[in-house]
Amino acid sequence: MTNLDAKKIVCIEDEPEMIELVRLILSRQGFEVHGALGGQEGLEKIAVIKPDLVLLDLMMPEMDGWQVFQTLRVNPETSHIPVIIVTAKAQSIDKVLGLHIAKVDDYITKPFGPQELLQSVQKVLAHQQQVQP
Repeated sequence: MTNLDAKKIVCIEDEPEMIELVRLILSRQGFEVHGALGGQEGLEKIAVIKPDLVLLDLMMPEMDGWQVFQTLRVNPETSHIPVIIVTAKAQSIDKVLGLHIAKVDDYITKPFGPQELLQSVQKVLAHQQQVQP
């Protein structure tokens, strides 16, 4: 059973366990979570699903999260989709780069708590609704 009003989220991650964790946390709150293993699969899913939000890991083989992010931003079809970086890279310089230079919508470091993930997703989606009527 899919809820037509459910916000769609694509979680791009190279660890299936992390995708399942995110799906477990967010689907309980009514979100529709689609997992993608790696950047290329993530971009393909985003093109088809046209999600309301992308959760993006930075450290992935083949195509890293920054490459995925840049690809999303240069494409007019996807440039408006909010992106939350979810990564084990916890250095403050990475966070500054992400939030202030690359202009990602939020930045969560692993390991994170379910409430932290949920609050970030809700905050970014609420902000997106204010920006786009």
